[in-house]
Amino acid sequence: MIKKLPESSENILGFEVDGKVDLNEEMELISQVENVLDKHANVSVLVILNDRAKWGIEAGYEDLKWAMTHIKSFHRIAIVSDRKIWEWLVAIDSPFAAMLGIGEKHFDMANLDKAWEWVRE
Repeated sequence: MIKKLPESSENILGFEVDGKVDLNEEMELISQVENVLDKHANVSVLVILNDRAKWGIEAGYEDLKWAMTHIKSFHRIAIVSDRKIWEWLVAIDSPFAAMLGIGEKHFDMANLDKAWEWVRE
């Protein structure tokens, strides 16, 4: 399940992922981001990944395909999770994101407020 967070505003979007994301949910997420990009040059995203967060194969493929074609539309990406795997994945991915001009950081759940501050900068 993907839930848009009420702290979202303008071109700053926040989502919480809990459980397995299917293709329909992924397409809805993409639609919400595209609606923001219709009005703004870029978007910053905060994503809370709960312990059960995961993507189905179709949803994951669609997410990757869309992200690759819209890579220059992202300003900052904050991944918030207490799971070490997400921290490691962000550590691996963030240098590549930086080469494309995208800020990407991992925050643990205790630092959710700091994640919102950073993504809004």
